[in-house]
Amino acid sequence: MPPERDDDALEPGEIAGVPRPRERQDLLGQEAAERAFREAIGAGRLHHAWLLGGPRGIGKATLAFRVARHLLARGDGAGVPERLDLPPGHPVARQVAGLSHPNLVLLRRQKAPGAKTVPTQIGVDAARRALHLFAETAADAGYRICIVDCADELNLASANALLKVIEEPPPRSLFLIVSHAPGRLLPTIRSRCRRLNLTPLAAGELAQVLRGLGPPHADRPPELIGRAAALSEGSVARALEFLDPDTLGVVDEVEALMAQGDRPDWRRALRLAERLAGRDADALYAVALDTVQRRLAAEIERRQGEPPARLAALAEAAERAGRAAREAQVYNLDRRPVVLSLFGAGP
Repeated sequence: MPPERDDDALEPGEIAGVPRPRERQDLLGQEAAERAFREAIGAGRLHHAWLLGGPRGIGKATLAFRVARHLLARGDGAGVPERLDLPPGHPVARQVAGLSHPNLVLLRRQKAPGAKTVPTQIGVDAARRALHLFAETAADAGYRICIVDCADELNLASANALLKVIEEPPPRSLFLIVSHAPGRLLPTIRSRCRRLNLTPLAAGELAQVLRGLGPPHADRPPELIGRAAALSEGSVARALEFLDPDTLGVVDEVEALMAQGDRPDWRRALRLAERLAGRDADALYAVALDTVQRRLAAEIERRQGEPPARLAALAEAAERAGRAAREAQVYNLDRRPVVLSLFGAGP
């Protein structure tokens, strides 16, 4: 069970009640990605920079910390290691969980001393402080490891600071770079990394992860855990969102209105629009938009054998919904017309 933390102690991207990636010992559904590391370690050809790509919440950072723990504790070794995990009580496991190992640094967004909020980007000063590790001699002549979580939050200056080090890395250095959208990174960073794409988890694997998190998540009814896993598109983070009754209620309401076709219950739609109009409903509003796009994509997939002309209306509906949402965000427009437009031309 993860330690209880105050809201002020939560790190960017962290979910209350869920172990941090550096605290997790298990990793489900990413056997192929882990095998790539084990084989590279066993062959003595571990590339100095790895770009771990894939959707948010599928285990990229957890894998990065598993690799780091193994190398910091056991080094290269002889032959392909059977596993990368360490016993939870191992000294290196405790050091990594506390970010106190002298040969490991985590480059991430972090609140500056005295600041009230966490920055939206990883600044160049934070990058330089982290990368100073590679200007020193590694303790015990071991690996020096930098985990970037996540590279999508680097600004141009911090990305260039990282690039300078991975262009000419010191001996026995390793960069594990997490990215939810690797195609948006600097091409020069991508070209110097070995790309490793992780895959979304299967629904059964997700359900197993949720049950393994302990209370309150594991205490949810099995049918709720199963539905959250099915809706999450392979992401643990998204599955945890769908365990929330309010979030699942919005999904149910949107799906019910969409099932009514061209004649939805406009009073019901208006109640939903009012509910999602407030600024404190940002997360639920995003869930509603996502549910519409998911349903339309699933319908297009189901009918893909039909002539393109018959699918044009669905494609246009998806584009219209996405465009309306983007315009409302850019121009700070009232959300209610956007929500109503998801279900037709309007009452």
